[in-house]
Amino acid sequence: MKVVYTAAHLGHDPRVEVERSESHAPFEHTGRAERIRETLAADPAFDFVGPTEHGVAPIEAVHHAGLVRFLSTAWADYQREVATAREVIPDVFMRSDMRRAMGDRGEPASVAARLGWWCFETTTPLTEGTYGAARAAVDVALTATDLVTGGARSAYGLCRPPGHHATTDLYGGYCFFNNAAIAAHRVASTTGSKVTVLDVDYHHGNGTQQIFYERDDVQFVSLHGDPARAYPYFTGYADETGTGRGRGATLNLPLPARTADDPYLDSLDRACEAVRAFGPSLVIVSLGLDTFVTDPIADLSVTTDGFRRSGERVGAMGLPTVVLQEGGYDVAALGDNVRAWLGGLAASLG
Repeated sequence: MKVVYTAAHLGHDPRVEVERSESHAPFEHTGRAERIRETLAADPAFDFVGPTEHGVAPIEAVHHAGLVRFLSTAWADYQREVATAREVIPDVFMRSDMRRAMGDRGEPASVAARLGWWCFETTTPLTEGTYGAARAAVDVALTATDLVTGGARSAYGLCRPPGHHATTDLYGGYCFFNNAAIAAHRVASTTGSKVTVLDVDYHHGNGTQQIFYERDDVQFVSLHGDPARAYPYFTGYADETGTGRGRGATLNLPLPARTADDPYLDSLDRACEAVRAFGPSLVIVSLGLDTFVTDPIADLSVTTDGFRRSGERVGAMGLPTVVLQEGGYDVAALGDNVRAWLGGLAASLG
């Protein structure tokens, strides 16, 4: 299997995040992708290639151009306008009720205010190299997709930063640009065929859901921790099924705490049945391994063998499949878990 990787991800290198009312070392860090790279590079079943530059147009086809502009300059603007800071994090967030009945004044001028205009939470600091890394992650995703649309049965994009929490015009949840959504939109809009995004990260892919919620050409199917207890809390409920033309094209399967391999695979079977019924030409998997039994920020109980069996289930659909990396924070096990999932996919898909 081809693995698309770039060392450009190292440019996004935060040393602190603010979460659970404290600052601490980030769970999403450079070591995650490097552990995956080292594990796959040691296995002859995987062949590494670099990404191809795709430019900003595919990003702006999904994201607000203002978000792209902001991320391209925000860290430097903050150093110049506010203070020298290695990590830049919002102090205040725009909520619509703050200006109820007062009208929309649009994007503010100061970078301190713009941080809270374009970001929705505190765990996603900007660093000097964040924008370049986020652009490169999109190129990784698009290159992996190009390999599959060009004839490969499957390909893996080692995306970092991840992407599935980024909405049309907001970043957060460790995500800046929505890698899977950008790839899915590009295929659907240029080929006229249907695409499914199958999200198996522990945390609901709120951004991907929002981007495609009113569309019938891209299906979004997600297995995740029940948002009644799990980040991002406000999306991912079973009754969220799409609206307008997109009604029925979203399927959420929230999972109870400590869901183990067999019940997890039962839910994945339901997801695969929905994918088959939709009839896509391509499946894009948002691969989060934070469903692992010892993940430090999640509470499911999937094992490494469960990941292998999960990959087999997805491969059994017989559809061309792009796999893009999202979460997974037990770094010691992360490489083996990715290898197991991809190995199961390859064995079943061929």
